[in-house]
Amino acid sequence: MKPVRILFVCLGNICRSPLAEGILRDLAERAGHGHAVSIDSAGIGGWHIGAPPDQRSISVAKAHGIDIAALRGRKITTADFSAFDLILGMDMSNVRDLSVLVPSAMAGKVHLFMHYATGQDGDVPDPYYEEAADAFEAVYQMLEAGCLSLLARLGERAS
Repeated sequence: MKPVRILFVCLGNICRSPLAEGILRDLAERAGHGHAVSIDSAGIGGWHIGAPPDQRSISVAKAHGIDIAALRGRKITTADFSAFDLILGMDMSNVRDLSVLVPSAMAGKVHLFMHYATGQDGDVPDPYYEEAADAFEAVYQMLEAGCLSLLARLGERAS
């Protein structure tokens, strides 16, 4: 069975989407399902192409035993719509932007992350401009809960 290919997308690919990538990869590996998923992340904009994740994302991931420091920012490409089975936007703005870019035959691949993963509508808030120290931790917790639900959903789909 080929792995399910998942792409997480946020605005710049330095905060939420690389954090989601690292969390899902870690959860899948720990559950023994690392072979069943292929995970990547991208941004709507190209401001941070080649840059590492935001230091605050790296720090919160590290505090939870996940290393995302080697990830590098990239901008979503047209080829991504063919290459991935699921394209999960972190907020409705990302989903709207993706909906403009996606070829119509592949529109069913684009979803709001929290809605697809948990069935609950809601954005994963962008912590980039937050000054509160716990903003990245709150986003981590939200992403972890969503990734746990997503992994369970993928497990149901495979069985």
